[in-house]
Amino acid sequence: MRLLKVLVPTVILLVVSACKTAEPMPVVNAVDLNRFMGDWYVIANIPTFIETDAYNPVETYRLNADGTVATTFAFNKGEFSGERKEYNPKGFVVEDTGNAIWGMQFIWPFKADYRIVYLDDNYEQTIIGRNARDYVWVMARTPQISDADYSELISVVESLGYELTNLRKSPHEEKK
Repeated sequence: MRLLKVLVPTVILLVVSACKTAEPMPVVNAVDLNRFMGDWYVIANIPTFIETDAYNPVETYRLNADGTVATTFAFNKGEFSGERKEYNPKGFVVEDTGNAIWGMQFIWPFKADYRIVYLDDNYEQTIIGRNARDYVWVMARTPQISDADYSELISVVESLGYELTNLRKSPHEEKK
């Protein structure tokens, strides 16, 4: 009976939490997929478990003939000279979203929510978010950006409803 007194309120709390709907994450109006393809350096993120100790993180996209997006996420584990790790999820562009919402598949049949929530006109800086506002990626075509650009992008992240306490700047090795 004592276990039931603890279990029932816990289950109710979990159900209520699961039913709570956040305002949908806004996305950009349109993405030219051909321009979006290529290398994107992760400048800052709220990391997933595989990214918590990533150095020199880079996400690379290549458009497949069938309209899916071949993705390579590569980084050095633990330090700049650490073991190079690579993951290859596949992106599935959701129809009628202006190419701004994708399902990112790391393990079949599951597709993670992936939303292009900011993209500058020159396709040089982008922010990828999720409706759950649990993870976010600030990316650029170069491994470093100006402090002013960084501050602006982080302001966008905050305006989208993200808690910034878990945001971390990604370390990138300066090229000599």
